[in-house]
Amino acid sequence: MFRKTAKITVCALTAALSFQALGITADAASVLPSGGVDLTIAKGVKLENIANDNSIKFETIIENVPMAEQEPAQPTEEDIFRNLVIAQVNDYVNVRSMPGEDGEIIGKLYDDSVGTFLAEENGWYQIQSGSVTGYVKAEYCVTGEAAIELAKQVGTRIAKVNTTTLKVRTEPGLEASVLGLVPIDDELVVSDETEGWVKVDVEEGIGWVSTDYVDLHTEFVQAESKEEEEKRLAKEAEERRKAREAAAAKAAKQQSAANNSTQQTAPVTVEGGSEMGAAVAEYALQFVGNPYVYGGTSLTEGADCSGFVMSVYANFGVSLPHSSSADRKQGSAVDGLSNAQPGDLICYSGHVALYIGNGQIVHASTSKTGIIVSKADYKKILAIRRIF
Repeated sequence: MFRKTAKITVCALTAALSFQALGITADAASVLPSGGVDLTIAKGVKLENIANDNSIKFETIIENVPMAEQEPAQPTEEDIFRNLVIAQVNDYVNVRSMPGEDGEIIGKLYDDSVGTFLAEENGWYQIQSGSVTGYVKAEYCVTGEAAIELAKQVGTRIAKVNTTTLKVRTEPGLEASVLGLVPIDDELVVSDETEGWVKVDVEEGIGWVSTDYVDLHTEFVQAESKEEEEKRLAKEAEERRKAREAAAAKAAKQQSAANNSTQQTAPVTVEGGSEMGAAVAEYALQFVGNPYVYGGTSLTEGADCSGFVMSVYANFGVSLPHSSSADRKQGSAVDGLSNAQPGDLICYSGHVALYIGNGQIVHASTSKTGIIVSKADYKKILAIRRIF
């Protein structure tokens, strides 16, 4: 809020002031009531003169009149989507420093990735995406009205948990029964929204959570700069090297006890992939049948999904977070289930599992099922990450 000073001039005082017969003279400054506006009569001016002279003006200053500051209109989701530039290519479109093929390649905008439209010049869109600001060829992208519906398809609506333990309910209401529990900072895919509630996908099934306990946003894949790509590839290679070394050292120490009598025979044969990835999958399969415990990390007494994955990899000297959403950023990306190898992390909405080959996973599923083997495509896969 702010205040402005408004100056008002009042010009008409004729019939309303008929005091000639009274002979009143304003010997000193006089004030007439006028609905909240103070009108001051100059000293020595008779009221009869005011009544007879239409040209006399009363001038007053009304100060400190509160004026409401108008809030700028918030852009709608449709406005935001209309201003996106979305790549539609087989792999990626180069982001260049200038609007032309001669421009230096400064990054990549991958298929279905987005940037914010800044300007258009000679068949090129200037965009800002992630840390990259540059130009992409317009023929490989869509923007404006065409981007609105496409953005809904390529974007992922996410509900990030902002309370210690979130209750997922069978219906949108506090009276509905609890379907499952989700820890703070976990991210759930939203499939529908209603007043005060969103429908989400969790391991126990499709349920509802109150919007009071989640932060909603739409995720898009953005451009990657040339420098970021180089750093990412180098980091992923280093992480794989360290993971292999840690796993090899751990395996050497445990070689004598690898097949002791307390271990169960794996119900599924692990095939394909790297030697270390296969070792991870085989180790994880030993714990099939053990219980699921929310928040747990024990492979024997009970673990939740990310606790299970974390503890399995800890056996090979690799540290992973106790968070299914954080697991989506570990290791390196794998392009599709057809390219997955044993030991890879298979990430879902609010859930994570270990791939064991042949289209199957081992995971700490629910409190009813415990640690089980399932088909990897039993629900939508959000990401596949390779540690080794």
